[in-house]
Amino acid sequence: MSAVEHRYEVTDRRERYAGRIFSVATDEVTMPGGGTAARDYVRHVGAVAVVALDDAGQVVLIRQYRHPVGRHLWELPAGLMDVSGEDLAAAAARELAEEADLTAGTIDVLVDLHSSPGFSNEVVRVFLARDLADVPAGQRHERSEEEADLQVVRVDLDEAVRMVLAGEITNASAVAGLLAAARVRDVGWSALRRPDAPLPR
Repeated sequence: MSAVEHRYEVTDRRERYAGRIFSVATDEVTMPGGGTAARDYVRHVGAVAVVALDDAGQVVLIRQYRHPVGRHLWELPAGLMDVSGEDLAAAAARELAEEADLTAGTIDVLVDLHSSPGFSNEVVRVFLARDLADVPAGQRHERSEEEADLQVVRVDLDEAVRMVLAGEITNASAVAGLLAAARVRDVGWSALRRPDAPLPR
């Protein structure tokens, strides 16, 4: 391994598309052998996901239609970092309430992941939520569009891990979050980080 890593510098950036959730850019980037190369990629607002673990050792899974893959997927409660000024833990709590009708008395950082760093800068922070309680019926979020079709279930954490390993759960943040939750449970929760831990960028 080289003792000194090359410093990749962006010499030019062209925005190809800009939308609410993501944009597409082409960067000219300096290469180790000299010169530059063009790199197309998606610039994303980022997201949060929540492994909600109840006192019985069950986790909340949601089943939601995802149009890009053309089918329903088992996922965690999750959503975009698209509210200006909202911190990550607050975003996670909001998504948990909106998608699972739950609040959490305790929330910690479980794992961070770059979902597909070959073509996107998206970072997803997965939280572990515990001490769960129901959102009162009159205060629940009204679901629309694909969320109107949302299914919410609870399964044992070990069963969720089995679903991951069997290929029944393929959503990246769910795979990472569930496997991390099982590992952290097995070592006594000592690996959890504070909800305000720095996010890798």
